[in-house]
Amino acid sequence: MSNQYMMTGYPGFIAGLLFRALAERDPSASFVFLVHPSQLEKARELTEAEERVRLLVGDITREDLGLPAEELPGLRESITHFFHLAAIYDLAVPRDAAYAVNVTGTEQVNRFVGTLNHLKRYIYFSTAYVSGDRTGIVKEDELDCGQGFKNHYESTKFEAEKRVAALRDVPCTILRPGVVVGDSQTGETVKFDGPYFVMRFLDGMRNLPVPYVGKGNNPFNIVPVDYILKATVWLAHSEKGANRTFHLTDPSPYTAREVYRMICEELRGKAPSYSIPGKVADGLMAIRPVRKFFDVERESISYMSEQSEYDCSQAVSVLEEGGIHCPDLASYLPKLVRYYKEHREDPDKKIPIR
Repeated sequence: MSNQYMMTGYPGFIAGLLFRALAERDPSASFVFLVHPSQLEKARELTEAEERVRLLVGDITREDLGLPAEELPGLRESITHFFHLAAIYDLAVPRDAAYAVNVTGTEQVNRFVGTLNHLKRYIYFSTAYVSGDRTGIVKEDELDCGQGFKNHYESTKFEAEKRVAALRDVPCTILRPGVVVGDSQTGETVKFDGPYFVMRFLDGMRNLPVPYVGKGNNPFNIVPVDYILKATVWLAHSEKGANRTFHLTDPSPYTAREVYRMICEELRGKAPSYSIPGKVADGLMAIRPVRKFFDVERESISYMSEQSEYDCSQAVSVLEEGGIHCPDLASYLPKLVRYYKEHREDPDKKIPIR
């Protein structure tokens, strides 16, 4: 029986790239993409020449994922791997919207995968930031440690992961990526968020002297999307990946101050020359005209002072068997900055600032 992969989140950036990576690894496999009605036209354009792909319109927040009843028997007998990527990733998302997609949607997906008769693996994309406001070392087998959360994205992904982790009789792999940036070889990305807000901020400084923001002594965990793809494909098929949780994070991250300096030197050709307190920067970004001017989300400031350290020893150990390693940020940062420079005015890559 050939593998049939079902995926939510298509035609999102990572889902699209993951499809290519899976198709390359498994030439005999077929694919079913659960596509929200709002994304159907784009999905059709991208898969028009793909004979191995079938698009099904649905909605993860609905029972049976909003799929037609006549489709369910066939899916229950054919799906071998289910990849759940669909989520709202916006750091500034309102709670109700985040809960509906991230929590209720995951509950519906959990119910659906429980009806699949030949399921080999359920791969759930969580985030390292289910750690919330924890400090110190966070291990891969830890989840609920009484932590609080900086935003509704974190809290709803935490609630969703709890529900996935509670599943029984479902072979599951939970992945917790760090801050995902563009491809380490090409720099390509679909949105300028995360560390790209630093680049936006530096652009907004024009020719003024550039400050450091806060102390920045904490690790800032950045990983390129191609590492996430390689790791996901390997862990989804490795027996050692079943029923475990993995931090897809940098085992040797730079500090936030170092990352900030490296970006500034690459983008502006000089290092920051003075410092402003993090609380001052946060207060300024609380003013809507200020954050609109810089094109920076206020919520992004908190990740420059994130105090968690993500132990990823389980991921490193299993991925080592596939020759997969997270590249050093310094080796590919110039490519990220070059791609940003080339596409900084692309409106499709900008994040709407509330």
